[in-house]
Amino acid sequence: MIRMNENYLKLQASYLFSEIAKRVNAYQEKNPDQKIIRLGIGDVTRALPATCIEAFHKAVDEMAQDATFRGYGPEQGYAFLREKIAESDFRSRGADISADEVFISDGAKCDTGNFQELFALDTRIAVPDPVYPVYVDTNVMAGRTAAWKEGRYEGLVYLESTDANDYIPTLPKEKVDVIYLCFPNNPTGRTVTKDQLRPWVDYAREHRALILYDAAYVAFIRDDSLPQSIYEIAGAQEVAVEFRSFSKTAGFTGTRCAYTVIPRRCQVYDSQGSPHSLHALWDRRQSTKFNGVSYPIQRAAEAVFSPAGQRQVRELSDYYLANAALIREALGKLGFKCVGGDHAPYVWVKANMDSWKFFDLLLQKAGVVCTPGGGFGRCGEGYIRFSAFNSQANIELALQRVSAALRSL
Repeated sequence: MIRMNENYLKLQASYLFSEIAKRVNAYQEKNPDQKIIRLGIGDVTRALPATCIEAFHKAVDEMAQDATFRGYGPEQGYAFLREKIAESDFRSRGADISADEVFISDGAKCDTGNFQELFALDTRIAVPDPVYPVYVDTNVMAGRTAAWKEGRYEGLVYLESTDANDYIPTLPKEKVDVIYLCFPNNPTGRTVTKDQLRPWVDYAREHRALILYDAAYVAFIRDDSLPQSIYEIAGAQEVAVEFRSFSKTAGFTGTRCAYTVIPRRCQVYDSQGSPHSLHALWDRRQSTKFNGVSYPIQRAAEAVFSPAGQRQVRELSDYYLANAALIREALGKLGFKCVGGDHAPYVWVKANMDSWKFFDLLLQKAGVVCTPGGGFGRCGEGYIRFSAFNSQANIELALQRVSAALRSL
């Protein structure tokens, strides 16, 4: 008989956003005339930048001619895009990253989820709490955890991010092998300074650990003194992999394009302690399991780095940050403590009640969807996350409804 991977049985009932969709759909069926405003999932709502569309069309036209048609592309990504990324996102900020250290993919979610395949099953994993669920669930699926108990998986090391430490976790007290970090953070929206990031790099170098650094929201940073890459920290190229995405930067959530940076200096070790190239391992994995991102999409992504593209993507992130400011202001006036929203598209709100109860309250009383903090981990209980990814008109209407619903309690 064919047997299942029983690690899947350890997973909680459903992926967080699947559970949200289930509850929203049930409410919509009972209230078909109610307009639901979705401020939960981090999905963009504005059109792709005009310069990306122009490049996309041009590339599609190339595919219509034998002379310019392209079939399979390089699994690592086309050189024209990798070089633009290396120069614009890293070397321009003093980080010595070469084009061949950049791997183009169809999503940071896919890469952060797939990357754990490279590690031994007894690898000790540390994750923030609250945390983007993909970091946790993919390691559960692989078999690196024991059972779910009291809101956490046994076998993982949780790095608590709470009001007490300003939502920036402290270094693990025990030795770990892999550390997931995300700044600007999803879900809290909190950013980190270079001085706060440097100890993590030092820890990884001392313990021969690896940092998986999710920088998917870097386009929203408005303080140039804040690090926009972990490679701005000395020594990070020896111990860190960085994940980035065009999804929020340029609205590619439906177009799918991202990239992962693996410096050639970064190493992993076999059971005898001998070093091996992490870059080579990922290259082998991608060449075996991934066939690359389509040529037209990579040309559209390349257009992001043109002068016009830089202006247009800045306008997109400015728009969503203005929405986040509206959310923070409105909820602050209602007496809620909020963080995030200044350098990130998410506002983390202390709800002062069970997070799923608060979610249901806003859905039932206001027709507004948020994300319950409890779905991001035990430290997220009592919080909710608002996403700024919607139109300004919908944000304003949602805040009016939320204010009315909460004042009526």
